Amino acid sequence: MTTRETLAQQLTRARERTLRLVDFDDAELHRQYSPLMSPLVWDLAHIGQQEELWLLRGGNSDRPGMLDPEIDRLYDAFVHSRASRVDLPLLPPTDARDYCATVRSRALDALDSLDPDDSGFNFGLVISHENQHDETMLQALSLRTGPPLFDAGTALPAGRRDVAGTSVLVPGGPFVLGVDELTEPHSLDNERPAHIVEVASFRIGRVPVTNAEWREFIDDGGYQQSRWWSERGWAHRQEAGLTAPQFWGPDGTRRRFGHIETIPADEPVQHVTFFEAEAYAAWAGARLPTEIEWEKACAWDPVAGSRRRFPWGTSEPTEALANLGGDARRPAPVGAYPAGASAYGVEQMLGDVWEWTSSPLRPWPGFTPMVYDRYTEPFFDGDYRILRGGSWAVSADILRPSFRNWDHPIRRQIFSGVRLAWDAGDEPLARRGIS
Repeated sequence: MTTRETLAQQLTRARERTLRLVDFDDAELHRQYSPLMSPLVWDLAHIGQQEELWLLRGGNSDRPGMLDPEIDRLYDAFVHSRASRVDLPLLPPTDARDYCATVRSRALDALDSLDPDDSGFNFGLVISHENQHDETMLQALSLRTGPPLFDAGTALPAGRRDVAGTSVLVPGGPFVLGVDELTEPHSLDNERPAHIVEVASFRIGRVPVTNAEWREFIDDGGYQQSRWWSERGWAHRQEAGLTAPQFWGPDGTRRRFGHIETIPADEPVQHVTFFEAEAYAAWAGARLPTEIEWEKACAWDPVAGSRRRFPWGTSEPTEALANLGGDARRPAPVGAYPAGASAYGVEQMLGDVWEWTSSPLRPWPGFTPMVYDRYTEPFFDGDYRILRGGSWAVSADILRPSFRNWDHPIRRQIFSGVRLAWDAGDEPLARRGIS
């Protein structure tokens, strides 16, 4: 398949998912489910506006586009906060859909003229942007109250009982962190450049922390004991009144996209803040992995002495390897994807839940901003915490072991979970269910 054919397929897949996520009446699309999120109609037109900017206007916002400049400016995420977007004079849903369709038609014309030797970076950027906004819209929809708008999701494979709470040793030594244009031509600026780093030996959880394990933390008073929390984390826990992951009820049920259901014991916990993840790890006698440790456990093949493109090897993600794409609308039980394990035997490192790490967002040495220079650089203030691995809502077209996500440590509307780590000499605590 040629580069142009691959990009065309990925553009189509992203747009089909976008349109499914806005297949509601106008009133629904104008609703703001939380000040943390935009109305869906804003996301829809913003997707088209960014596609036009990068594929038809050469990334130059001063170059005239299809929209009136005042309307165009409404969709600049750096000008209008999420909380304020519901009050903006946004394009009506029908106009937004028509605008996106016109932009796409012209973008495909531009793709037809792409040089066969060109990787089409800007097309990859647009594909990544649209897929990331699809996940953002799913986050918004998860905050919606009222009857469900869609079903509970597709079936997932069964998990394995013997993997929760187990860990894997990752021996120390050098490995190649990050990627470059040659190996991943559509990688983003914060993933580059590839460089060698030395990592001490450590242990990492074979699978993410489960709901059952998190319930033990709650039952042991984890949310009531400041000793497990950082000073800042404890202050936030008190201010926000946190007592359990978001959407958990006191009766052992949870709300998931309007469905009320028993909390599955063997699913990875999700919708927890960095501060909750940090406190759980302390309670469990562990810590959060650094993002460098995480990437080594995910991508490095110690036998070959090289990176793998995916944890399991070079083959593209399938339903037998990882839970991606958003159709399941939930994480898979731990142990569901043994064939997707990394070279070290660590499982479910792509898909299911974004995993908090202890690392702040920082540039790799030699960082160079890409054509969209506002993608990463404005967030290098030290407060954002890195999440790795993607979630069940991420498209397989954009996810790779080097992909770096970040958010404020208080956020938990995101599909965020936890994987534990230990220094190599530390023994995991059996009394916490870790072995």
